[in-house]
Amino acid sequence: MKNNLIFIGNKFLHNTSLQYYIIREVKKHISEIDSILFYQENDNSLFLNLETQLNNQANLFIATTKQNFSTIGKLLCTVTGDNQVLQGSTLIPRKSKKFEDGSYLIEHNNSLINVFHIDEMQKIPPLFIEQKPNLKIHILEETSQTLNALLTPLAQTYEVAFELTTIIEGWIEITLIQKKHGNLDKFLLALEKLLPNKIIQTNNIVRYIIDKLSSTNQKITFAESCTGGLLTYYFTKENGASTILDGSLITYSNDLKETWIAVEQKALEAFGAVSVEVVRQMSEGALNVSHADFAISISGIAGDGGGSAEKPVGTVFIGVRNKQNHIEKRFLFKGDRNYVQEQSVLMALKMVLLLDKKTFFEKI
Repeated sequence: MKNNLIFIGNKFLHNTSLQYYIIREVKKHISEIDSILFYQENDNSLFLNLETQLNNQANLFIATTKQNFSTIGKLLCTVTGDNQVLQGSTLIPRKSKKFEDGSYLIEHNNSLINVFHIDEMQKIPPLFIEQKPNLKIHILEETSQTLNALLTPLAQTYEVAFELTTIIEGWIEITLIQKKHGNLDKFLLALEKLLPNKIIQTNNIVRYIIDKLSSTNQKITFAESCTGGLLTYYFTKENGASTILDGSLITYSNDLKETWIAVEQKALEAFGAVSVEVVRQMSEGALNVSHADFAISISGIAGDGGGSAEKPVGTVFIGVRNKQNHIEKRFLFKGDRNYVQEQSVLMALKMVLLLDKKTFFEKI
C-alpha cells in the first residue's frame, strides 16, 4: 500500500528545516513516501482533497500545527462519519485506534491515517503507522540495461518486483519487493552467483561504510574544497560517525591547502587548485595529518561562475586513497551549484567503495 504525507499549514512549506525533520521521521516508520502534498490552513479545497485521499487506498500521515489539530480532526470526522471526543485536553475522533499526546491513528477503507501536530523547535510526537522497509541493494560499475536484462528473468522466477534508480553514473540502487508468493532470499542468492562480490545490501550507503570501517577498526578523513564540508556532513549526520571519523579539513583557499595539508605551492601555480595533482596531494596530506586509513579529497568549480574554456563550471577532481593505493579522476557535472556539490559527494562515495573491495564488498 502506498504512503502519502500531507502538510497542512504554510509554515511547513516555508520552514524547510522543520519540513525535512518530519520527512526523516516519517521515513523511519515506512518503506517509502510515495507523495508529499502541501495545503494552507484556509484552503477551501482541503475537505474535498482529504476525501479523495481517503478513498485512494493509501496510508496517510497528516502533519499540522497544534492550533489546527482539532480542526483537521473535525474534517476527518465529517469524511469518515465519526465525531470527536475529548481525550485529556484534546479533541480527537472517537474511532481512534491509538492515541498519545499530539498524535492519533484512525482506520478508514482499509487505510491508516496518522494525524499529528508539531510546531517549530519541537520533538515530533509518536507515529503509529509501521511498515517493513523495502530491501535495497547497490551495484557499482554496471549499466541499468545490463541489470534489467539480468534481473527480469530472476524476478519472474522468484516473484520479486524491482525498481532501478541511478544514484550517480556507475552506481545503481535497486529496490526489491517480494510478492505474495515470492522468495526474496533465493532471488538474492541467484543474483549473487551472477554478480559475485558486486552487491552491497543496505538502505543507507553511508551507514554501511561507517559500520564496515568500525568493524575493521579503520578510519576515514576528508579534504574538501568546492563541497565545503558536505561530504563530512553526510557522515556526521549518522549515529556512530565518531568511531570512524576523527575530523576533516575544509581547505577552500590555496593558502590553507599549503599550510594545513602540505599541498605544494608549485603544484598550485603550475596546475591550479582544480587539478589531478592538487587533489592527489590533498588526499595524501589529509591521510598524513589525520593518521586515518582512508582519505577523500575534492576540488572543483561548483559554479555558478568561475569556469573557463579549459575547466568549465562543473569540473571537479576527486581523489581517494588508502595506505596502499590512490586514484584521482576528473568529472564534469551538470546542474546548479548545489547539485554539482551533491554529485561530487556521491561520486566520492562510489570511488572509495571501489578503492578497497575487500573492505566494502561481501557476499549477501
